Amino acid sequence: MARKLTITQIKSASGHKQDQVATVRALGIRHMQQTVVHNDTPQIRGMVFKVRHLVKVEEN
Repeated sequence: MARKLTITQIKSASGHKQDQVATVRALGIRHMQQTVVHNDTPQIRGMVFKVRHLVKVEEN
């Protein structure tokens, strides 16, 4: 069974670099405090690393 990552936006992306805003959107996050679940892949880990100051990540 694949491991999952629960990603929650804890800070606003507005006012940050445009690529960081796009990365949050690409993760499927549209609103503050929204939580999404993704498979734990290197691609998702890379996206989370880029916006680690805007999100909270929990491993499931």
